[in-house]
Amino acid sequence: MTVIVTGAAGFIGAAVCDRLLSRGDRVVGVDTFNAYYDPALKRARVARLQDRPGFRMVEADVADVAAMAALVADPDVTGVVHLAAQAGVRYSIDNPFAYEHSNLAGHLSVLEACRHAPSVRHLVYASSSSVYGDRVGSGAFSEDDPTDHPVSLYAATKRSGELISQSYASLYGFPMSGLRFFTVYGPWGRPDMAYFSFTRKILAGEPIEVFGQGKMARDFTYIDDIVDGVVGVLDRPGPAGSHRLFNIGDNRPIGLMRMIELLETALGRTADKVFLPMQAGDVTETYADISRLHDLTGYAPQVKLEEGIPRFVDWYRSFYPA
Repeated sequence: MTVIVTGAAGFIGAAVCDRLLSRGDRVVGVDTFNAYYDPALKRARVARLQDRPGFRMVEADVADVAAMAALVADPDVTGVVHLAAQAGVRYSIDNPFAYEHSNLAGHLSVLEACRHAPSVRHLVYASSSSVYGDRVGSGAFSEDDPTDHPVSLYAATKRSGELISQSYASLYGFPMSGLRFFTVYGPWGRPDMAYFSFTRKILAGEPIEVFGQGKMARDFTYIDDIVDGVVGVLDRPGPAGSHRLFNIGDNRPIGLMRMIELLETALGRTADKVFLPMQAGDVTETYADISRLHDLTGYAPQVKLEEGIPRFVDWYRSFYPA
């Protein structure tokens, strides 16, 4: 296959490109290398792909309608994995129009390109567990749970993308699958994520801010397991006109304090913790029911946090040597 991967310089995007190339697919990566976090990390991810046979990198904005239409119109392109987005709950409070541009205009641009494309058989796109809002004590989130009370603009834009996709699938008949990612971590991760920023601060001897008084929990999912799910769905398009939604997580919520404890062990240092109230837009717990994804692809996460955090720390020490 030839697959277009948007957000190819991102954490998940670069890992998906790597997997597709490793199995012999051709990949066209698309990214803007914006400065939401250090562009040097994004370019370092892509540098690992640049000389691989079958890979081509295009620096473009997914909201550029003409650019996306030209890329997807290539008759060799059979699949699109749309991962480009403005991420982050907290950033959306101060920079709302970045989300309108990337997550709404950008998503619509990709859909328009795909509906006119001659050979695209499947569009897989990134949604988020944040669409479920804040709910505590009711077990795992199911794809059939209500999603009409987003607690951040980021969540609202991701849910909007799902609704727009549903309408396009119905109107134009090409199959789409949306993936509701739960907290993804691992080597080459995002510096704005807690485990990453905590590592930097602990090594620098700086205090870490523990929001929600440390009582939050996340369904931490290792990057390799996430890629298993993404590629598994890509390979199994639904029927014409279908729009499917899948949770993609670890099915095992872990308390924030446990994650910090594992970081401390792996780093060989104790964190100076400052406990603070919950931040606006945050949710207390995320926990994925992954049975729908398992039934389709056999998805079964393999890497537990106790193994994944040390792997991340090993990568961090090699990428940011003291």
